[in-house]
Amino acid sequence: MKRAALALLLLAAGPAVADSNLPPARLAYTQLPNAAQEAQAKALMETLRCLVCQGQSIADSDAEMAGDMRALVRERIARGEQPAAIRSYLIQRYGDYVTYDPPFSWVTAPLWITPLVLLAIGLLLARRLFRKGGA
Repeated sequence: MKRAALALLLLAAGPAVADSNLPPARLAYTQLPNAAQEAQAKALMETLRCLVCQGQSIADSDAEMAGDMRALVRERIARGEQPAAIRSYLIQRYGDYVTYDPPFSWVTAPLWITPLVLLAIGLLLARRLFRKGGA
């Protein structure tokens, strides 16, 4: 009984300790003073996936890691780096999963091919059903 109570306590405490008590990164919630640079940063942040939330972009996520990634993007944009170079850096650091548009490779092939295969199966099934119904 004690072990079960301890396990439940640890499970409940997990989300509470997911973020640290550190203050957010300097540019995590602060826009750049240059509107054009902020627009570039915002556009890039919309294309990058939060690695903690997995369903949100880093622009939309409140996770600490997403804030750190937003700050990194803004800092590099402010230094004059191109969004494509920043994106490449983040992909190199975190892998293809960090982007909503992963490049085609052997690893990501199922992501690109599966919808086409499912569509083809659906069309074949529909064709068979319509042939049986018309006969």
